[in-house]
Amino acid sequence: MHELTNSNPTMTAATLQATALPMRDGAITIGNLTDLYMSSYSGRDPTRIQRLGWWVGQIGRYRLDEVTDDHLHVALETLTHRPARHYCGKDSDGQPIYKAKRRPITPATLNRYAASIGAVFSWAIRRRVAPKGWDHPGRRIERLTEDNGKTRFLSDDERTRLLAECKAAKWPRLYLLALMGLTTGARKGELLGLRWDDVDLVGLLAHVGRSKNGDPKALPLVSAVVAELARFKPAGGGGPALVFPSTRNPGNANAFEQGWKDALKRARVRDFRFHDLRHSCASLLAQNGATLLEIGDLLGHRQVAMTARYSHLAATHRTALVNRVLGDLR
Repeated sequence: MHELTNSNPTMTAATLQATALPMRDGAITIGNLTDLYMSSYSGRDPTRIQRLGWWVGQIGRYRLDEVTDDHLHVALETLTHRPARHYCGKDSDGQPIYKAKRRPITPATLNRYAASIGAVFSWAIRRRVAPKGWDHPGRRIERLTEDNGKTRFLSDDERTRLLAECKAAKWPRLYLLALMGLTTGARKGELLGLRWDDVDLVGLLAHVGRSKNGDPKALPLVSAVVAELARFKPAGGGGPALVFPSTRNPGNANAFEQGWKDALKRARVRDFRFHDLRHSCASLLAQNGATLLEIGDLLGHRQVAMTARYSHLAATHRTALVNRVLGDLR
């Protein structure tokens, strides 16, 4: 567990885990409540601790029974004026490095921040930490409309050029990382956290434990990916070693972002993020007959609405299906 607040310096991780949860304690500060929540958090969202750390800086000093939706609203308003940031790996001490983007924080990101503190409050209610009948302030924070209309995916020519440039990159595993992103639809964090113990080259699967949503997940491996993994797999099997380690600090994932940007530039692929490989995977599947249910299952979507953005790409397949099954009806 990571300490998120200094509101009670004596409340170490060991103390939190060894101490029974307080019952109906409205006097607990948001900082200490967040520490308690994180001491029992078993999810795989790597941004959760960073977002809650920000919340502790905003409202950590307040007692649970005095926090209102106004506090949350004011905090989120200040966040709208802060530039968006992106993760750039870890420093020599293992601490995350973030760099500011030029554009402001998106409504989707603001919703994720609101959801993170809301999860803490919901946990406090479920675990009987919050006073009986306590009013959850997050439930009066309006969810912002997210712009999911733009779904960027690679054309055939872009895909060929980009993979070729990744293969020629200075970091020899960039091609493998990009190819896995394109063929599995996995998130960047899932791939960077992959260890050799998770990889089954015989069964053609890579187990990522649980997805961002907390569901069990295994990535199917195509033959080209298996061949690339076999090239880099250590003689002893690799064990718990990372598949994509930093060259300087093998215990950390490789900070590949600059090499990725260079490959995009050389391939003349514009306005494309690593996450868009996930969209490209889904679009290829949709255009080649996969159902939205199958695509959603591969990507780990819990809601069909998340997969609906690819529905227009499956139009030709749907037309062929209807004509094959129902075309002879008169």
